[in-house]
Amino acid sequence: MSTEEKQTWYSLEINAVAAAAEAIEHALVEMDALGTEINHLRKGPSDMVTVNGFFAEMTDIESMREQLDLILPVYDLDQTAIESIESKTVEQTDWLAEWKKHWKPTTIGKFIITPPWETPDDRDKIVISIEPNMAFGTGTHATTQLCLQAIGDNYQAGQSVLDVGTGTGILAIAVAKLGKLGTENTEVTEKDKEISLSSSKTSVTKILACDTDIDSVKIARENAVLNGVGDAIEFSDGSIDDSTPQFDFVIANLTIDVIVPILGLLIAKTKQTLLLSGILLEQKDEITEALKKFQIADPKFETSGEWISVLVSI
Repeated sequence: MSTEEKQTWYSLEINAVAAAAEAIEHALVEMDALGTEINHLRKGPSDMVTVNGFFAEMTDIESMREQLDLILPVYDLDQTAIESIESKTVEQTDWLAEWKKHWKPTTIGKFIITPPWETPDDRDKIVISIEPNMAFGTGTHATTQLCLQAIGDNYQAGQSVLDVGTGTGILAIAVAKLGKLGTENTEVTEKDKEISLSSSKTSVTKILACDTDIDSVKIARENAVLNGVGDAIEFSDGSIDDSTPQFDFVIANLTIDVIVPILGLLIAKTKQTLLLSGILLEQKDEITEALKKFQIADPKFETSGEWISVLVSI
């Protein structure tokens, strides 16, 4: 590839204490960063780390500082945790090379999330390969891991699934591969064969994954094909509305400011299980009160660092 053909991205490079890494990533998400990169290797809470946020257009440093003023206090931090912020340009090839240095397979419950250039040797796990494109959902973030653990523990083969805010498609892919494994491991009786022959093709488990970011949907489709489940998932640009059908298992790994306004709709579209994440531990009371308005008083919470997941049985 010639220099002229290389894609140029813009980045904000933030040097800070390691304890502030998640807060910075949260702020970058609010700034609509296309992706982030953090190297936590052998870092203690007081050590310095570099957090990179990638953007399609040049981003103002002062706007980043203003966003950090809002986010850092949520993590009991302030601007003294930030050493410097720099704006840079970065070629796509350089960004991918950095990913290859630092991103290794991650085991989460029943799954191993891996870049395509790695080949994990663990036959007891379901392998999900994710290309390191400019989108969130590579399995390294706590909210993604919380959702994967909940899916592994609670999803039952045959359940229909709605993945709202699919990102790179990792959660929908996990469901598709888990459901496929469940089907392969099920003994088929002669009676089952008769039922199968008399059933229509529409009886196949339905998985719908949607996102308002068109680029994310494109990446999610590519990842589904990479994992051999391209035909098992229907991808859609946009979000849910009143016309969206009900699903057995609904997943919304978003942020609380997005979840709360559509919470009633998410509940209405759920037949059995609703999984929410992208919620900070400090926002636990807020989501609890929001659920109480819909007569849901006993959700199941799981915690990872500063983040929580919420599992609701309808």
